[in-house]
Parts: sequence; structure tokens; C-alpha cells
Amino acid sequence: MTIAIYPGSFDPIHNGHIEIVRRASLLFEQVIWAAYDRPLKSLLFSEQERLEFMHEAAKDLPNVQVRSYHGLTVLFARQAGAKAIVRGLRATHDFEIEYQMALTNAQQAAEIDTVCLMTGAQYAFLSSSILKEVALANGDISSMVPPYVAHKLKARLAQLGEDRGDKVKMVSLTE
Repeated sequence: MTIAIYPGSFDPIHNGHIEIVRRASLLFEQVIWAAYDRPLKSLLFSEQERLEFMHEAAKDLPNVQVRSYHGLTVLFARQAGAKAIVRGLRATHDFEIEYQMALTNAQQAAEIDTVCLMTGAQYAFLSSSILKEVALANGDISSMVPPYVAHKLKARLAQLGEDRGDKVKMVSLTE
């Protein structure tokens, strides 16, 4: 069985991530959609919340398994028996970063290839950081994420605003 992993922090998932995992599920017999449990960045959602988003998005993809992991991605891939690490590319900047990571991974585990899938044009601008920025500024994110993510993101940002004493007014993010 040809196994691939699709790793990332996915904080939160967005439609670009979902597009990549769907396409990867057509290319590989099994895809492990893996959330890194402790990335070196500030997270808005817990590991469990991120996994719940991923489970919901992949519920109609029988060959996609959702898991979390820690440690080096390439070592997790080896442990899972994966032959490939799937990465999404949006623009030239992504290519430079992904190329550097692919070379580093190849140095650690030459038997595991990196497979880059170009994201569709409608998601070429989209990242979790941009998504959170737009949501925080009360922008419309309905075309960027599934409704269940939009709802949780709206609630989390409102909660953070209350915790900080901000008077941030959140509009409906799914209109």
C-alpha cells in the first residue's frame, strides 16, 4: 500500500488544505493527514480542536486517516511506512521553503519523497495566518473555510477579545 502523509499545523484548516488532502487521496492508497502537536509558533486552536476540524473535513474520504504527531516530520513518515510527504504550494515563496525542507528531509530519510501539489487558483492567496487576520478584522471568510471552522474561529476570536478587554465587534463570518 502506498502511504503518504500530509503534515502541518493546520491552525485552523482552510479550504486550500482540504483541496490538497482531497487531491492527495486520489493519488495515494492511504493519506495520513497529520497535525503537528507542538509547532514553534503560537496556536489559536488546541491539538484536539485541530484534529476535530480535520476529521470533519475528511469524513467522506475513506482512505484518509487523521492523526497528530510530534518530532521530525520525516521520522513520523518513516514510522508510518509512508513513501511520500505531501505539501501544498501556493507561490514562489512556498517553493523555496518547501524545496529547502525537502532537501533536509531527503538527507534524513532518502527513501521518502516530497510530493508538492499546486493549490488551485482560488486558494493561491490563502494561509491560516491570512485567514485569522481577515477574521480578526471582521472580514468575510465564508469562501475560505467550512462553516464549522468559521463558527469556531469567530467564537475563539471573540473570546480572546473579551479576555484582553478589547471591544472588538465580530460580524457574522458566514454571511
